[in-house]
Amino acid sequence: MTKATQDDRPYRPCVGVMLVNKDGHIFAGQRNDRPESEPPAWQMPQGGVDKGEAPEVAVLRELWEETGVTENLVTIEAQTSEWLPYDLPLELSQRLWKGKYRGQEQLWFLMRFNGTDADINIQTEHPEFCEWRWMAPDELLQSIVPFKRDLYDLVMAELRPKI
Repeated sequence: MTKATQDDRPYRPCVGVMLVNKDGHIFAGQRNDRPESEPPAWQMPQGGVDKGEAPEVAVLRELWEETGVTENLVTIEAQTSEWLPYDLPLELSQRLWKGKYRGQEQLWFLMRFNGTDADINIQTEHPEFCEWRWMAPDELLQSIVPFKRDLYDLVMAELRPKI
């Protein structure tokens, strides 16, 4: 596949969650689908928007699907002003979506977590994380896979002042 062909592919619509606890730390999960040969890949919860689904509905669904955190345990405090795209490495987009998408275009939501750590359960029906922890914003930025760093910089620039 040539670069031009790759660039012609659409972005997958997606939402992301910056879940923040009372200490101003951000939930990060370590992906469970990374190859053993690669370093740990940490990220905030995120996922696709189903056809006809509002982003505000999708973000609460994705939060629950990935963390077990229910709507009554969070307060949505902000969202990014626009959809933010990022490209996946070609080999990863081929594996995940058979090359249909070049990456994802995400709307990010800042949510205040009003529960306790006991309310978080990453052993969901389709687990995406093998472990989780609360990270300071700068630590999270250092722990992100390289192809998402620019995106996370944009998300942090817009939402971090509201933490």
